[in-house]
Amino acid sequence: MSPTPNPPRHEPEAPCDLVGIGIGPFNLSLAALAHPLTELDTAFYEQRPGFDWHPGLLIDGATLQVPFLADLVTLADPASPWSFLNYLKDRDRLFPFYFAERFHIQRTEYDAYCRWVSDHLPGLHFGHRVDAVRWHPDRTLFEVDFARLDADGQTRSLGRTHTRNIVVGVGTAPHVPQTLKPLADAPGVPVIHAADYLEHRDQLHTAGHITVVGAGQSGAEIFLDLLRNRPTGQERITWLSRTEAFAPMEYSKLGLEHFTPDYTRYFHHLPEAERDRLLAAQWQLHKGIDADTIAAIHDELYRRTQHGGWPDAVLTPAVHVRTAGRVATSKIELHLEHVQQGTRTRLTTDAVVLATGYRERPLGRLLAGLDPHLRRDSADRPRVDDQYRLVLDPAVTDTGCQIYVQNAELHTHGVGTPDLGLAAWRSASILNALTGKEPYPLPERTAFTTFGLTPPPAGPTGRRATPTLVPLADIR
Repeated sequence: MSPTPNPPRHEPEAPCDLVGIGIGPFNLSLAALAHPLTELDTAFYEQRPGFDWHPGLLIDGATLQVPFLADLVTLADPASPWSFLNYLKDRDRLFPFYFAERFHIQRTEYDAYCRWVSDHLPGLHFGHRVDAVRWHPDRTLFEVDFARLDADGQTRSLGRTHTRNIVVGVGTAPHVPQTLKPLADAPGVPVIHAADYLEHRDQLHTAGHITVVGAGQSGAEIFLDLLRNRPTGQERITWLSRTEAFAPMEYSKLGLEHFTPDYTRYFHHLPEAERDRLLAAQWQLHKGIDADTIAAIHDELYRRTQHGGWPDAVLTPAVHVRTAGRVATSKIELHLEHVQQGTRTRLTTDAVVLATGYRERPLGRLLAGLDPHLRRDSADRPRVDDQYRLVLDPAVTDTGCQIYVQNAELHTHGVGTPDLGLAAWRSASILNALTGKEPYPLPERTAFTTFGLTPPPAGPTGRRATPTLVPLADIR
């Protein structure tokens, strides 16, 4: 049975306890875990007309890289009515899922689950674009200005609400390299970001030659999907990567412990320069390709050799796209450089898919009204404390009002920041800090690995997980 929505618990004139900006998986997780906390008045705003999770990459057969237990709530509250298992129960699909024996679910199913939660959870306001956030010192509250949008995304009316706390979860945006941006922005030029792949897939199938740029998970899935839909011996696909190999994602059991709260706490307390160095070196923890996708690509390529010959597919790592332009009105010319050889060449293609990843959406415009109160690091990035709060002027925070962030703290909290597996834990941490209680008791220790030679700092419960350390002098 679906959870029963509750009526709104606050009058429009009264300030909220918490306003969420953006409704992606992370703020949806927070809203779901906040739902049973009757002492909290919450409201969440999203400019899109409904929940929409990477629609351009919901390729048939593509799975999440995390187990189904990494849903919106389970790792903080397994008994929550908003769990993936309760979603299956509501749809009479528990037994089919049980016999399917799938630990990693398809992306389309995860998207459908999140839509089910968003359809039933109260306090979610889609079609509302937040335009500005300000501090109101006289009322000691945050002001949030928003626009109600019509079906075409045009402003229908304006509104304002006040709140004691804000959580910003506006997600990431597709990243297009500067060298390819003019072509990607030009109308009618088949240079698209992977985020829009499914929308343009039929058009891509008609292209004589296709180039995929980028060798993360989305690049691999798109290459495989295109390959499966091209005739044997006439594939005419090129796959380029700036990384030095089409590398597998780190998926060993101890390697995965980099996505635990223990590692997040350890990373947060490292010096800023060391955090930046580590992030650049840890790309394979979250930007590689899962082993099943690599195996499927190799199987498909191998299948096409059974009758002799090789598929007309080129897979080349360590390649940098220097510049790009139009040639012969309908074709695209990529100027390439091989990083290891130091050689250069040109590639003419009919269409380009940019699997070049995502970047955190900058918070500058949204939080411009708070700029005098924000504290920044040496790279001019917002400082974020260990409870996911922006570091603000004490004149604001001494009132008890805070701004939390979700998936905007990669530089302070490490590779687990965008990982769905930490969504429920982070949401629970925020609610524990916000309420000053412990509605969601969290574990003291989550990893077998001890990160560092000193005990980790206190976790969100205020307690430490203290492993036994051997003095260096006793190590032989």
